[in-house]
Formats: sequence, C-alpha cells, structure tokens
Amino acid sequence: MRLSTQLLVGVAAAALALVAGPASAADPIGKGLVMYMQMGGNPGDGATLARQTGAAQAAEALGVDLKSAFSAWAPETMIAQFKEAVAAKPACIEIMGHPGATAFHDLVKQAVDQGIVVTDGNSPLTSLQNEFGTKGFGYAGVDLYAGGALTAQAMLAKGLKAGDQAMVYGVFSQAERGQSEKGLADTLEKAGLKVDRLEISQEVNSDTSLGVPILVAYIQAHPQLKAIGTQHGGVTGTLQQILQKAGKKPGDIVAGGIDLAPATIDGLKSGYISATLDQLLYMQGFFPVLQCVLTAKYKMPGLSLNTGAGVVTPETIGGLTALIDAGIR
Repeated sequence: MRLSTQLLVGVAAAALALVAGPASAADPIGKGLVMYMQMGGNPGDGATLARQTGAAQAAEALGVDLKSAFSAWAPETMIAQFKEAVAAKPACIEIMGHPGATAFHDLVKQAVDQGIVVTDGNSPLTSLQNEFGTKGFGYAGVDLYAGGALTAQAMLAKGLKAGDQAMVYGVFSQAERGQSEKGLADTLEKAGLKVDRLEISQEVNSDTSLGVPILVAYIQAHPQLKAIGTQHGGVTGTLQQILQKAGKKPGDIVAGGIDLAPATIDGLKSGYISATLDQLLYMQGFFPVLQCVLTAKYKMPGLSLNTGAGVVTPETIGGLTALIDAGIR
C-alpha cells in the first residue's frame, strides 16, 4: 500500500504523540533535539532531493532542528562532516556508509560514548550497526546487493541472453557501497552474459558529466555491447545523453540504473533507459529523523528499513511523475 506524504507524516506524528502521553500538540516530542544529517550529493539533485524532502518534513512534524550536509558523494568529505557534527554536540547524527566501517568506527564510538545518537542511511555499515545498534544505530536504505540484482533482473527481462556483452559502471571499490554494483554484475554473469566491470573514479562520482565522454568512447570501442548497468543515480541520469552521443537508438542497448532524476525520467519516457531501481529516497530522509527521536527520547534501539522496493520502467513511470516533481519520489 502506498501512503501519501501527508498521511505518512500524520501517522508518524500521531503515533509518537500517543507514546509521548500528555504532551501538548504545540510541543512535538522532538522539540529541542538538534540533528546533523548527511544528504549525500548536492542540494536538489536527482539523487538527493527526495531525501531532503523526507528529512525536512519529518523534522517539521517532530520538532527537530535539522542541519543538512552535502558531500558530492566524496567519502573523505563525509568523514570531515561527521567530525564537525560531533564537535557541535547535537542529540543525533546520521551518516552515510560510503567511507566504510573501518574509517568510521573510532569516530562513531567517540560520538556514542559522548551520548550522541548515531544512525546510518543509503549505504550500510553492518559491523557498526551490530556493535552500536542498542544505542540507536539503525539503517535506512537498500539491501545493496539485492537491489543491484533486482536491477539486473529487470534488464534481463528486456531480452538479454547468454553470450551478450554487458558493462557495469560503478564504485566497486567502496566497501559495502560497492555491493550494489556487484549484485548487478553477478546477476548478469549468472545469466550467461559477458560482463566488463568498470570503476567510477571519484572525479566522476562527484561530477557525473565527466563520465559522459568516457562511456561514449567505451560504447564506440565495443560495437557488440548489448547492456550497460549502473547503481549510481547521477550516472543513470546521463545514460540517454551518452547513448545518443554514441549514435544509439532507444533499445539498441539495454540500460539499467537507479533513482528518478529528471534526466532519468526523460530517459525512461524515451525508451533509452530500460529500468531504474526505486530506492524510496523520501524514506531514507524521513526514517533517520524518526530514529533520532525514538532513540533520544525513548531509548529505542536502531531499526532497519530496506527501501529497495522495486524498479521503474518506461511502462510505469507515468503514474509517478507528479510525486517526482514534488520532490517525494
């Protein structure tokens, strides 16, 4: 069942008000809590906007003072932002797992030891969740390997067959974050496709326009290529442009990606993009704020929410465009 934004916010606020007991409607239970939250890319971009919307609406409903941070997906920036957030001594901090558990461990322990609630979104930090889960370290995001596999299955359904050449473009080297592309590539390989795994550089990770000439050249150098897959939202948004520059028509190459950026929507409508994983970014924004309040106020442990609900295809995009335009899907 799909809930509207207003209903989702209302249900969460009403449920928490019941738990809170006699608190007045003018005094939301998160009042006084300050939360620092990592949003990921750049403000308003297609892989970030719905997360911003979800976090902002949850903070408004629950009375949380939300401080947002953007990293252009650079792991070193995420680490620096976390250190800055800890120094401010807020009630809660939400991080993203791209730097990996080793890079975050000692910093997270220091924060938790100071009484700061730390939780995670978008990319998991499983060992940290296991260690600090009783202190509120949860996860809101996709089961990454399964999400990549789901994208690959949707691509295979477009007629790919054993022996076809495919390329998966991703951040394979980024700790648990790379599991998304691995799930995609492994699933294509298990179906008998010949898969080339190409690493996204940090420069392209932060500015995906830099990847356009790289992929155009790759396609032109591989005339038998039948499929391109990625689990990078920004790169997904460039796929139509890349295929057009490479002289391809819709359907010549099966293209699978992630998220619902405006350019990705155009690619779905035109048929250049065959399927994209819908990871419900709104929930990746809303749920960590709710986690913060539940732990800070009621000592609730960290909870897990798998937001990898399914894929969007050219056949299903039409019914979502109004919600996407509103910054929700």
